Amino acid sequence: MSAAPVKAMIMAAGRGERMRPLTDTLPKPLLTVHGTPLMQWHMEALARGGFCQLVINTAWLGDRIVDQFGSVFELQGASPLTGSLLNLERVTIAYSHEGRDFGGALETAGGIVRALPCLGEVFWVMAGDIFAPDFRFTQSAVDHFMASGKLAHLWLVPNPEHHPQGDFGLTPDGLALNDAPQKHTYSTIGLYRATLFAPPYCDIPAGNPNGVKAALVHLLRAAIDQGRISAERYQGAWTDVGTPQRLQALNQQSARSRP
Repeated sequence: MSAAPVKAMIMAAGRGERMRPLTDTLPKPLLTVHGTPLMQWHMEALARGGFCQLVINTAWLGDRIVDQFGSVFELQGASPLTGSLLNLERVTIAYSHEGRDFGGALETAGGIVRALPCLGEVFWVMAGDIFAPDFRFTQSAVDHFMASGKLAHLWLVPNPEHHPQGDFGLTPDGLALNDAPQKHTYSTIGLYRATLFAPPYCDIPAGNPNGVKAALVHLLRAAIDQGRISAERYQGAWTDVGTPQRLQALNQQSARSRP
């Protein structure tokens, strides 16, 4: 097991076409739920779990994300004695600027491979435009994954109305399946091993110097066929904030405090 701290990548490069006109002037991960940018909910949860080194990929209006968070993000909390704000965790952020380098987003696998030299052997990945306020990023999950020898571990959620067919099945002993009578939706939260992004699953060179666009699902399906991907169901609150209506519905719910 590596002694290096495990990093996390937040995917934040997409255009957010279905969220227009909201995303005409703001990248989708900066849209707010209860006053907090979507991607910041992840950043805070990661920091609380002890994962304080982040990589964020950008494309559409990426400078707005840099302006919002810079290279250091301070996780704040209230003092139990005085109620004043205290800086609890210091998160460092590196950026992979796909828009600057290639003129647009490189899709999921292409973006991860582009950032791979910054990520290490094992790392978290999640989309910056999902809302999962109850998810816990834990070292125990990382330790279990590292000991498993699997190439990725995925958290699956119940199928939402807009995605009734689901993505992957699940065996009783925790292996992801491509074909199953019951499928669940991939939450976009997962632990990954860098070797998934190398041959035979991926032929894009580390760092993706040519800006190849590629989807992650094809790598996952190939590795699932070989029994190399594990998964588990996640029953906590989860929303794919894919339309203005879903964002509005979230903000109409009772505001929830940080865990």
